[in-house]
Amino acid sequence: MRGDANIMIASSRDPKYPSALRDLGHGLFFSSALKLVALSAVLLAGALALAPDAARADSVEEAAQVCSGCHGENGVPMDKTIPVIWGQRREYLLKELHDFKTGHRKNETMAAIVDSLSKTDMEELASYFSKKQWPTQEQPAPPADVVSKALAVINQLNCRDCHQDHFQGDYVRPSLRGQSEDYLLKTMTDFHTGERANFPAMSALMKSLNEDQLKPLAAYLASLPPKVPSISER
Repeated sequence: MRGDANIMIASSRDPKYPSALRDLGHGLFFSSALKLVALSAVLLAGALALAPDAARADSVEEAAQVCSGCHGENGVPMDKTIPVIWGQRREYLLKELHDFKTGHRKNETMAAIVDSLSKTDMEELASYFSKKQWPTQEQPAPPADVVSKALAVINQLNCRDCHQDHFQGDYVRPSLRGQSEDYLLKTMTDFHTGERANFPAMSALMKSLNEDQLKPLAAYLASLPPKVPSISER
């Protein structure tokens, strides 16, 4: 087709070439050019449509690298107001991912990340991080008076009824042991103020406290080593 069009264009330069055929030659040339432009546009659109799929991670390990930017390459976040997620229960992690996706839990960064995740993606990430070993942050033990204040709050709210005897959590409640003190204080404050509202029971409990009671509680829970003590150690 390109050869025929070139011949017609070349021939159309001859003064003897009939004007009707000259016009036909130009029409065929521009028709071919337009078809090539249209085809290029279709191919470009197809490439753009496939770009998100091409950019998707090939494995859960690659997807988890996105998470490590905030949650830490070794499981310890650089920003201490960001939670440790290594070693948390799968079911809890999956629930939080779902809450971020539906907007029940608010965070602009997490909302942007989970927006493109499918249910399967979230399940795989939750399983991946739940199998990691909880990192040791070696947070210092608080003074005796701080521990006393924390235990008073724990007994008042019956925290162990939900978070278990050693605050290791269960299938729907997170482990609190060894979590960052800054994160614990922030998330309890968010429940207290209503900033976080994806667990109404926690909101009610935290609102029953004053802010002065939150810091000792956060310091005590953060000081507990991640590993639950064995019977002989209790």
